[in-house]
Amino acid sequence: MSEVAEPEHPLLRMRGVSKRFGAVRALSDVDFECGAGEVVALVGDNGAGKSTLIKVIAGTNPADAGEIWFDDRKVRIHTPQAAVDLGISTVYQDLALCDNLDVVANLFVGRERAHGLGRNLRWLDDIAMERDSKNLLDALAIKIPSVRTEVASLSGGQRQSIAVARATMGGPRLVILDEPTAALGVAQTRQVLDLIKRIRDQGLATIVISHNLVDVFEVADRIIVLRLGQRVATFRTADTSPSDVVAAITGADEREVHATYVRESS
Repeated sequence: MSEVAEPEHPLLRMRGVSKRFGAVRALSDVDFECGAGEVVALVGDNGAGKSTLIKVIAGTNPADAGEIWFDDRKVRIHTPQAAVDLGISTVYQDLALCDNLDVVANLFVGRERAHGLGRNLRWLDDIAMERDSKNLLDALAIKIPSVRTEVASLSGGQRQSIAVARATMGGPRLVILDEPTAALGVAQTRQVLDLIKRIRDQGLATIVISHNLVDVFEVADRIIVLRLGQRVATFRTADTSPSDVVAAITGADEREVHATYVRESS
């Protein structure tokens, strides 16, 4: 494994995490860490264990073995609610948006604000939710026609941005983004990558799972490589190259991969 110093005080620190599904060992003694104000890219081939690892962090598939610390405190993330309570927010590839609702409703779904008289006579506080939605999108520099626009009419990049914005609500400390630029065009990808940088600048820890190394090198501070359920390499993005990362992903000789990159780019 490449020797790269981890954050001095990582927000999330995992040691010896393992996970089995029957006879299949999806994760084997994996270490992982991510610091506040840091973007860590988690990369690897299909079946490398990336999705399993983020589901362990998100509480949807608890680890069978290993230890997890969050903010220097040993924790047990056994349910999605336990992850949310710690301040961990996850945006999966399907985004989980309601296409028939507008942006405000999507941002506040499950956390609607209401006021009224007592517990029996209450109504939604649409004005407050609309105001807070505008403030949130402005803070993240997300551009959409209106917060009252139905999500179904937004572009792919705008939809992804709304999902990420929703993930930042409630004061999370760690945001996990699963393939945030998959199937997006060039302009839409740029919009999402800029949003990831703004999240980092706000001090949030961010984990990005991606197959797109161009996007990874654009936003990540460190790159952690999984192969066959094990952590096999760690790179500081500023000090490495795509060919080094590809070699770690595939297990191929780095010199052969580098030579291939040179031939293809010439």
